[in-house]
Parts: sequence; structure tokens; C-alpha cells
Amino acid sequence: MDAEKLIENLAVNVKGKKNNREILIFTLSTCQWCKKCKTWLNERDVAYRYIDVDTIQYSQKSQLIDYILNRFGDVRISYPFMICDNEVVIGYNPGKYEELMKDGGN
Repeated sequence: MDAEKLIENLAVNVKGKKNNREILIFTLSTCQWCKKCKTWLNERDVAYRYIDVDTIQYSQKSQLIDYILNRFGDVRISYPFMICDNEVVIGYNPGKYEELMKDGGN
């Protein structure tokens, strides 16, 4: 299975009224910063998808990491790892989230 299909199968969709951005977050289920990221988005009613990578099979995790490295080059992978349209935000960074949401309109 290719990585994009894998993402479609694994990602949890969170509905929100602000849905003009394509947001995918790779998170860890036990990470406080990942939880803060989700809370930040939820409080602003932003639609997003996420995958808790610590809850999936090792082979799936490996496939997702390869996908990230192939798509974005030699980036540092740290959680939360947000892809907003084609921009990457590594780690919890509410200032950057705000900037991306403003750029996106609604």
C-alpha cells in the first residue's frame, strides 16, 4: 500500500468550521505537546486529521517516515509534526499555527 493510501486509512478526521486548509498532524498519543496542538486546533474550530504514530504497526510507521522524508527532504522529525497544505511545522508552535490560519482566510 502506498503511503498516501495508508494515511487515508489511518488518519482520524476531526471536523471543524474552519476547513479551508489541508492539515495532517503526526502525533504521539501520550505527548503533552501533541495534545496541546490538538487542543489549540479544537478551540479554534479548525478541521484537521491526525495519526498517533505510537499506536500503529512498526512497518506503517516506517512507511510514514519514508513518506515525510521523500516529500519534505531531510527534515527533523519531532512531534507534533504538522503538515498544513505544503508547509511543515515541527513541534508545538502556536505562533506559527496562527500565522498559517491567517494566511488561509476563514
